[in-house]
Amino acid sequence: MGGNFSAMDPMDVPVPDLPKLLERDGYLKPYEREIRRRYSCFKDLWDRIESWEGGIEGFTKGYKYFGPQYHPNGTVTWREWAPGAHSLHLQGEFNNWNKTSHAFRKLEYGKWELQIPPNPDGSCALRHGSRVQLIVNEHLYRMSPWASYVKPYEGFTYQHFIYRPEQPYQFKHPKVERPGSLRIYECHVGIATPEGRVGTYNEFRDNVLPRIKNQGYNAIQLMAIMEHAYYASFGYQVTSFFAASSRYGTPCELKQLIDRAHEMGLYVLLDVVHSHASKNTLDGLNEFDGTNACFFHDGPRGTHPLWDSRLFNYSETEVLRFLLSNLRWYQEEYQFDGFRFDGVTSMLYHSRGVGEGFSGHYDEYYGLNVDTEALVYLMLANELVHSLDKRAITIAEDVSGMPASCRPVREGGTGFDYRLGMAIPDMWIKMLKEERDDDWKMGHIVHTLTNRRWMEGTVAYAESHDQALVGDKTIAFWLMDAAMYTHMSTLSDPSPIIERGLALHCMIRLITHALGGEAYLNFIGNEFGHPEWLDFPRAGNNSSYHYARRQWNLVDDDMLKYKFLNQFDRDMNLLEEKYGWLKADPAYVSCKHDGDKVIAFERAGLLFVFNFHTHQSFTDYRVGVNEQGDYKVVLCSDNKQYGGHGRIEPGGSHVTQGMGWGNRRDSIQIYIPCRTAIVYARH
Repeated sequence: MGGNFSAMDPMDVPVPDLPKLLERDGYLKPYEREIRRRYSCFKDLWDRIESWEGGIEGFTKGYKYFGPQYHPNGTVTWREWAPGAHSLHLQGEFNNWNKTSHAFRKLEYGKWELQIPPNPDGSCALRHGSRVQLIVNEHLYRMSPWASYVKPYEGFTYQHFIYRPEQPYQFKHPKVERPGSLRIYECHVGIATPEGRVGTYNEFRDNVLPRIKNQGYNAIQLMAIMEHAYYASFGYQVTSFFAASSRYGTPCELKQLIDRAHEMGLYVLLDVVHSHASKNTLDGLNEFDGTNACFFHDGPRGTHPLWDSRLFNYSETEVLRFLLSNLRWYQEEYQFDGFRFDGVTSMLYHSRGVGEGFSGHYDEYYGLNVDTEALVYLMLANELVHSLDKRAITIAEDVSGMPASCRPVREGGTGFDYRLGMAIPDMWIKMLKEERDDDWKMGHIVHTLTNRRWMEGTVAYAESHDQALVGDKTIAFWLMDAAMYTHMSTLSDPSPIIERGLALHCMIRLITHALGGEAYLNFIGNEFGHPEWLDFPRAGNNSSYHYARRQWNLVDDDMLKYKFLNQFDRDMNLLEEKYGWLKADPAYVSCKHDGDKVIAFERAGLLFVFNFHTHQSFTDYRVGVNEQGDYKVVLCSDNKQYGGHGRIEPGGSHVTQGMGWGNRRDSIQIYIPCRTAIVYARH
């Protein structure tokens, strides 16, 4: 960062709660100087922003300074930051597309300003729904980075439309409290309809939110909301950061969706993309001021080698203002409760994580490969989001395992609340793809599910949108594939493929939910084993929507077996709601027997037992428990309502026998059928 940050000796920098961090993980002690240096960089920048006019409060409301600002007398003040431009004009319906009549005047620090007087009748010249366009250097057509509503014009490029409805939507319901146990339903508005088209905010609000609530989830994570010109980018090639995607409806309709979610008690997370931006110029941020830099690094550092996208320059003041204001915009304008940050690994390292194995050695996290500028931005972002709303949750998509990512900034951490447990779905897919069931290693499963940092929250998931995309398969498809087309009817002949698929689908989800983290995530439709993959309309599939939809009719049809998976998913979530294992301490694993293929553990007062054996059931199988009592079955994947064989009596009673087992003080003896998961509660 050079001269941008304080030259003070890092060891002299007070980090308020650093002793807590070092006490929790003594292996961090040799890296104390680097942890202090990073905190020093953050604190120096935060304090400098606070010292500027308006402080943090003003700095993070860039949307109230840049772009069009409307005054009560009908005047509009429009400002932009375009440091490389030598001229800037505005044209639109308001001036009959006159390219030269409305020229911006240049201010200090690369800023430009334009005053647009009211119409003769005193009304604002920029009418709701009218189109406008910026012209840079007399020949480059651009959209304002601060545009709040953009949509396609004449079939191809997105353009800026003024959005000032006479009756803007007013929120009726407060934000919901932060869930103690976070059960996230990851969803995409556009694919949430069964029809071959783009779904809408209104349809999602009325048709899908009730499903999510009924399914036992308490949070939704909305993907692909920030406007992206290319639908098939899944929302990860953002072109307009302040514009909610118009392909699903209007900003007011998105607000209605979020308000309805809050009314139903659902916490609402936004999938936010601040790791990179689309290379588009006509409808994106790229080359906004006519140069290759502006919002991004110039040269190779400014382009992602794999994503073919632009990388932000986090050391630039106006870039920080833009991105931090963007977070505040979604918190305050749209009432989002929290954020899932995409591509954090790419941000954290100069290598962008490309080709990195990340062995877990701490030198990888505290060496020269770490991008301090991006790390400090993430610290600023987390500190801002949590200062604006104490209930806010932030989640990092980071595969590297950076220590203290999910500890508060004041401890020397990055400030996230959770990180995604990205090794978990990789494990399941690899096992299903490459190994026979008989070769599954129980110790490997347990290690992958429990290998996380103490007191740093992990979001566990068996599969997310990544595993659903074309080129991969969902877990249901890996398990059952073609048999899903012929044997998912309750009237069809018994199929060993379907029986195995239903059983393992439930088991994989439950063990991931109960053992893998402090929060749980499911991708839309996967709860009922959605068949096939996800593929957006693109040139390679003749612009087909066939795979860019969710077939709700499958789970709603009582004659199909998808209902079994759906019911198990619901009951699993409701059981967690009752006992709260996600907010409890990590589980104690008392058994991981490779020969028997049995895993047993306790968490939140419940006993979980899994028998992954392909054909061997066990009678009088001894399992350790730490508390004496009468243990009764509260969930069993083999129940007939989940498509099982009904080999376990509901509510069956098992009394402890005063015999220690598996390093536990006591034990019970149980019958556990093959390919079955059972949960016991002590009474």
